[in-house]
Amino acid sequence: MKTNVEYDTYTRDREAVINLTTDLVRIPSVYRDNDPYGNETKVALYVAQYLRDRGIETHVEEVIPGRPNVIGIVDSGKPGKTLLFEGHTDVVTEGDKDAWTYDPFSAHIVDGRMYGRGTNDTKGNLACMITAVHSLIQDKEEFTGKIILCIPVDEEGLMIGIKHFIKQGWANDVDGAIICEPEENNVCIAQRGAMRIRIDVYGKMAHGAISWSGINPNWRMARLIVELEKLEKEEQARLGEDPYLKWPSITPTILQAPVKGDAQINVIPDHCMMTLDIRTVPKQNHDELLGKINAIIQRLKEDDSDFNLELTILDNRPSTITDADDPVVKAIYDAVESVTGEKPIYNGVPGATDGTFLHMHGIPIVTIGAGDRDIPHQINEYIDIEELAVTTAIYRDAALRFLKGEE
Repeated sequence: MKTNVEYDTYTRDREAVINLTTDLVRIPSVYRDNDPYGNETKVALYVAQYLRDRGIETHVEEVIPGRPNVIGIVDSGKPGKTLLFEGHTDVVTEGDKDAWTYDPFSAHIVDGRMYGRGTNDTKGNLACMITAVHSLIQDKEEFTGKIILCIPVDEEGLMIGIKHFIKQGWANDVDGAIICEPEENNVCIAQRGAMRIRIDVYGKMAHGAISWSGINPNWRMARLIVELEKLEKEEQARLGEDPYLKWPSITPTILQAPVKGDAQINVIPDHCMMTLDIRTVPKQNHDELLGKINAIIQRLKEDDSDFNLELTILDNRPSTITDADDPVVKAIYDAVESVTGEKPIYNGVPGATDGTFLHMHGIPIVTIGAGDRDIPHQINEYIDIEELAVTTAIYRDAALRFLKGEE
């Protein structure tokens, strides 16, 4: 392959990133309450020691008990910009282990691919960013400013790790951030926003054969779902298809009735609950969209005096867009072109990332990394070995460009 990284450096870093990815994947870090064998602690402490062993200033901070962020600092000692690399330690559940061809925490390598939970999302890319920064140290590369390695917990949940990182002041002087997620090394300058909403509809429990003696919350919830589907279609027609993010969406995910106690076919429940996973594009305003949802609810209540509903916002993350001419985007774009010899592809992230909160903090972000975009969270998750090496070279090159101020 064409690369501006010296052959010996590329070969050395390739071996290092494969070994580190293997070690990280073999430490399960699915977050489960009260499960000492399935949380982020072990992998975070492993990463912290790995950084210390390579002379990188390292900090470990508990976000909540048993869930630590790791922060690595490489300071050139010269005034200049600050570049942040971000990659999380947690992974989603492996699901049914028996459905996997190889053990999900074995990091089994076959035919140029490593299989396992987190290989793609995003322990492989976490290994790439660490290896890239260590490579700069090994080769005594000259640069100005400093690099921060942000390695938080809970990206797959409510992102408490990155929120804590920002609250502690680590992001205050950052000039640009590279979010290390599986994007086939596309240069992703936009990402969809997310609103997670819980809706509770309350009724009156009754015998199914005597329906008039109860108030069925399921009918009310069904009417709301139909109206929300209409709103989704209206928003899609109004906004059209985003060039990077496709369509905005309103998706009912969990439906549960009754919410407590056992369900019976001949019993009208007194409570129905639904969750909504709403994904937005930059042209949408979250407050305006929420206003439209509330207007629907108000209209339904006016038509039905027994419509008793409670709406709770669980999470609210705006969409993001970074100008293609921003220095951090330009550094990544030029690095991809230099390392691969191919014209980079601009794209967007279909979901939200920890980068959302960095963006909200005023930091320009770009998302890029190794891995098929459709593989995260699937059975038989994998990463191509050579793509790990290429991504490491891209991160390395981009850091030098950004911190040397190359145009």
